[in-house]
Amino acid sequence: MLVFVILFTFSSTAFAAKKKETGPTNEPIPEPTLSPDAVKYDEEHPENLSTDQLYALSAVLMTQDKGEVIFEKDADTIRYPASMTKILTVLLGIMFVDDPDEKVIVSETAVNVPSDSSTMYLKAGEEVRFIDILYGTMLLSANDGANVIAETVSGDIPRFVDLMNETALAFGCYNTHFVNAHGYHDDNHYSTARDIAIIAREAMKNQTFREIVGTVTYKIPRSNMQRARTITTKSEYMLQGSEDNPNKYYFPYANGIKTGSHSHSGYCFAGSASKEGVELVSVVMFTGKRARWADTIKLMNYGFSQYVSVTPVDLYNMNPIVIETSNYSTSDSNRGKIQLICQPVDGNTEIVTTKSDVRRMADNLKDIVLIQYSRDFQAPVLAGELMGTMTFFPEKGDPVVYKLTASRGVDVRENVPKTLEQIIQETYADPNPFPPFGFELALILFGPPVLIIGLIVFLVLRRKRKGAHKLRAPKPVNRYLK
Repeated sequence: MLVFVILFTFSSTAFAAKKKETGPTNEPIPEPTLSPDAVKYDEEHPENLSTDQLYALSAVLMTQDKGEVIFEKDADTIRYPASMTKILTVLLGIMFVDDPDEKVIVSETAVNVPSDSSTMYLKAGEEVRFIDILYGTMLLSANDGANVIAETVSGDIPRFVDLMNETALAFGCYNTHFVNAHGYHDDNHYSTARDIAIIAREAMKNQTFREIVGTVTYKIPRSNMQRARTITTKSEYMLQGSEDNPNKYYFPYANGIKTGSHSHSGYCFAGSASKEGVELVSVVMFTGKRARWADTIKLMNYGFSQYVSVTPVDLYNMNPIVIETSNYSTSDSNRGKIQLICQPVDGNTEIVTTKSDVRRMADNLKDIVLIQYSRDFQAPVLAGELMGTMTFFPEKGDPVVYKLTASRGVDVRENVPKTLEQIIQETYADPNPFPPFGFELALILFGPPVLIIGLIVFLVLRRKRKGAHKLRAPKPVNRYLK
């Protein structure tokens, strides 16, 4: 029993001491290595990526449009997000400040950050445009900038942190808790790869946020206390590269987002990339300084090898509609068959799905669209003539309408009898549908009545003749009766 109490007391003391730690130690940031048993990564076959080929201890990859998880490695393990925290900080700044060009005054509290913090060198009393604070916070990973955002949005940092936690929970981040706006280490400031990816995905839905994180260099204009200066993003390894300045980690499809690192978190990176309509979000946590770029590229290439972006037109063209017309000319080599062409009316839409699912969607397209025909399938048909519409109903957004037109013309067969509909249409189209009065019209109008009357008169006269004959005939006499 005494041993239990001693152990319990020791554990509680250690836990309490750990909770008091609020900043990085002087220890170097750890660099994980690959397992010696890991299969060598094959750049030619990114689809074969396995978890042991990543340096990161935790990683996740998901689609931007639906948030479908494509790849994960210990994605729900609690880890420290470091400066990836600023993704949510900047997003909330964009959401809650109506005029980004308004100037804010930097407070003493905002610039009161640990000496080893990354900053944008703000000064107390400095007047800076809020949009410049947003860019500086994201590109320079500025802790002082994050504090300015917090105070501008909520009045003070603690209330802003409450807003951060409420927002994260609303996004579906159930393993996340923030205690500051910038991510400087605190044992109670934690998250997971999955939760950070969820936050990053939500942030990338905001156009202003996308513009900020996709920026490599930005010029902060002169303030009342500092001259103008140009800043460069810490994500430049993936966002910038050229033939003259080769960069092995440059990824042409990358469009953000945020780095993070300290001795407790390792190196981290939340990334985003878009290729041929497929947009992905990745997060790597507790990886190496250079490995975070390599890990991210592996994840992105894996995702692009699995997913493809198609339109309803692409799916339709894999199995187009062919109609059979009637009354087609005997000289028609295709015997009246017409393939319908599908074209967008006002706009198109993208469907991000797995490559293996495209064929199934094409074969079952009629189950997910509404096809309506606007005319019958009788010749003649003109090339390009509208035959109907196809309406696609996306999971989000308004229905998208496509027109179905004839790919070729079909002539009508000679001497084909007119249909009742054609006769009616011709009658309505004729300004004088009734023919002039003449012998033919008189014969049509009066011939049948005269014939009927004549037949009636003939039958009546015939009947009268039969009656008169019966009156004149003698009665038969039976000569043997007396």
